[in-house]
Amino acid sequence: MHSNLVILRVILTFSLRRTMVAGFSLRPVSSSSSISHFPPKHSKVQSRVSESLSFSIRSPIRLISKQMSTEPAGDSNAVVSSDGKVEKSDILMQYVVLRRDLIEKWPLGSIVTQGCHASVSAIWAYKDDPLTLQYCGPENIDSMHKVTLEVKGESQLENLAEKLRAGGIAHKLWIEQPENIPTCLATKPYPKSIVSPFFRKLKLCKSS
Repeated sequence: MHSNLVILRVILTFSLRRTMVAGFSLRPVSSSSSISHFPPKHSKVQSRVSESLSFSIRSPIRLISKQMSTEPAGDSNAVVSSDGKVEKSDILMQYVVLRRDLIEKWPLGSIVTQGCHASVSAIWAYKDDPLTLQYCGPENIDSMHKVTLEVKGESQLENLAEKLRAGGIAHKLWIEQPENIPTCLATKPYPKSIVSPFFRKLKLCKSS
């Protein structure tokens, strides 16, 4: 009889421990309930753990979504043109090309005058062009950009003019009178990225 009681006590103790581990506690049987789940304090712990897990899962998703919605699509210097295309901002340039053989023969003032003739003539010939209007506009008139280059002589200058005509680059080939010789060439204002490839092989104009 004593051994049976010991065995029964062991079984009850083991069953009670398993019930506590599983999250239940034994209560006396009543008309309302016989078994209850986690005590309130355990429920709070479970709620906090659930909230923490939920936050850790949702936060990276929200962060990624926020980054995708705020990150600019493209270069920070990009501008949108009227047709909706994205283009990089570009400097408007006018290219002036003089003849090296004349630089070595003519007075410096005469050479400068030839460059002025070609430059003004090109601007006036395309005075209604949108790029010319922008180049000479109030916001740019005090910060115009020009590049003055040189070629060896008359034939090289005429070849360059033909190359520009073939490429659709508007320009003025200045013919000095009464000598009736081509002395200088100037383009109308263009974005540098468009016009610069036509002049890559030319040297900057120098005094000597």
